[in-house]
Amino acid sequence: MPDTPTAPLILGNEPGTFPHGVLAERHPAIIRRVREDLPFGPEQRRALDALLASCTGGVIEPLPADAHDRDRWEGWGMGTYAGRSWYDVPWLWSESWLYRQLLHAVGYFTPGPWQGIDPFRPAKLAELGSSTTDEELAALDDLADRPAEEQARALLHGSLWGNRADLGFRLSAEGTTTAAPVPALVADDSERLWRLLRTAGTGTLCLVADNAGRELVPDLLLIAHLLAHGHIARAVLHVKPYPYYVSDATTADVLDAVRRLTGARGAAAEHGRRLWTALTDGRLTLRAHPFSCSPLPYDRMPDDLRADFAAASLTMFKGDLNYRRLVGDRRWPPTTPFADVTRSFPGPVAALRTLKSEVITGLTPDTEAALVAAEEQRWRVSGTHALIQVRS
Repeated sequence: MPDTPTAPLILGNEPGTFPHGVLAERHPAIIRRVREDLPFGPEQRRALDALLASCTGGVIEPLPADAHDRDRWEGWGMGTYAGRSWYDVPWLWSESWLYRQLLHAVGYFTPGPWQGIDPFRPAKLAELGSSTTDEELAALDDLADRPAEEQARALLHGSLWGNRADLGFRLSAEGTTTAAPVPALVADDSERLWRLLRTAGTGTLCLVADNAGRELVPDLLLIAHLLAHGHIARAVLHVKPYPYYVSDATTADVLDAVRRLTGARGAAAEHGRRLWTALTDGRLTLRAHPFSCSPLPYDRMPDDLRADFAAASLTMFKGDLNYRRLVGDRRWPPTTPFADVTRSFPGPVAALRTLKSEVITGLTPDTEAALVAAEEQRWRVSGTHALIQVRS
């Protein structure tokens, strides 16, 4: 078997590029928004101001000696990158470091009144309780009378396109203007995905969640349908062990979403009750592995997590960040086969993703040419294109 291909890592040090814009504009906007959303005291506000200055013009500074996860971050590259500009290290690493340092600034891990308080929770709850969410849940009543196969396909696409609700995009000026009609998928392996699910009836689906709120709800609805119709016997939902990338789902976010469903009317409430029962009887379990918040690609996952995925009938990665970590946050030629860059993954794997970063694999030459001709490179990051890719 040939070696897994490689391509240059993506950095954020080139002005005018999308990664540079995230570091220079979106991250400061997120820090300012967190500072405004909760009544942090002087200590936390000073720490947030210092983080803002550091991430825009300073260098990476190591975690304190007494940080509970200092050794883990040493293994993830902190010692290698300390003293460098945030722009001169791998973009994936720099982004992850921002969120770890933000939690440090607000006292999330420190004993005291702010310990364990999600700084992104106000935005998450606002989205989950919005009238738009009400409308999406009400639409489930119309879907309930459709054939099971039609329901399944609708729920799959709801899970795929739900990623456009990503709150990280809406905490900066660019994100608030991102609204476009849904285009065709740039890659669509959905038939291969359904073939895998039809034969997985006694097996386990691992679903690696991305965002909370209006994306997590359709993920949960898809799981409920697959369990109810015998496509899988068990589901393991992988969430983040602590708040991450603004809107990434934690256990608390799963509970909020299930409560939102059970408190709704009609078909949504029925789905919520099924999920509640599945959680209590073990058919749906949650996993919050520390590596879920790692700044590293999944080909460097630890052995225990690799064993979990190897035992699954299918692992499904949701969202843009998980895609970057699955294939590697690199400047792949767009026609690089998805199967090649996921070769090291221990079992059948699928990716459901709306495109919000520059990484892309698995396109046909004709698709790439058409996208470039129509939109130059904007199609890579606008969130208006999507893909379903499978390697069985």
